[in-house]
Amino acid sequence: MIRLVIVDDHPVVRAGLVGLLSDEPGLEVVGEAADGEAALRVVAATDPDVVLMDLRMPGVDGVAATARIVADYRARVLILTTYETDDQILAAIEAGAGGYLLKAAPQDEIVAGIRSVAAGQTALSPQVAVRLVQRMREPAPEPATLLTVREIDVLRLVAAGRSNKQIAGDLGIGESTVKTHLLRTFDKLGVADRTRAVTLAMERGLLA
Repeated sequence: MIRLVIVDDHPVVRAGLVGLLSDEPGLEVVGEAADGEAALRVVAATDPDVVLMDLRMPGVDGVAATARIVADYRARVLILTTYETDDQILAAIEAGAGGYLLKAAPQDEIVAGIRSVAAGQTALSPQVAVRLVQRMREPAPEPATLLTVREIDVLRLVAAGRSNKQIAGDLGIGESTVKTHLLRTFDKLGVADRTRAVTLAMERGLLA
């Protein structure tokens, strides 16, 4: 039995998914949440196998919640969203999502994706797979352009003099997640500290 938690800020969509997946053999919905912060509490309480995660939610968004779930719990995360921009796809995968499907996908594709992710495999909608292949074929960009939207958000707040704790509060993410974003930023920019990261990012126009 695959234990599921469903996370979506739209009550009607969430209820629809619960009803849809509860009737599937081998699947059991053990919890639901309307935002990322609530999702973390539900995951801690129910220990699911798979979390079906929306991206855009108030407070802690789907990417931040995914990173924290993957880091702290055994559950695997399958993104199920309306959105498919390159930045969102890459941010979700970088956060540790095991798959990325669109809400417009047929029911059997969503169910198959859940089973694949639960088994430790990857599940990608055809549209998302095409985008990823296209990105892989593009010429490699300069290291600074590899920063994600969230990493730039964190760096912009560092430039404003905010501490890691304050940044975590501003963005609705954990302090450990802030540290992870900063370490990845340092690595991508080839620097060793916050001051140099901000300086280099400004020189390259990333914080303009």
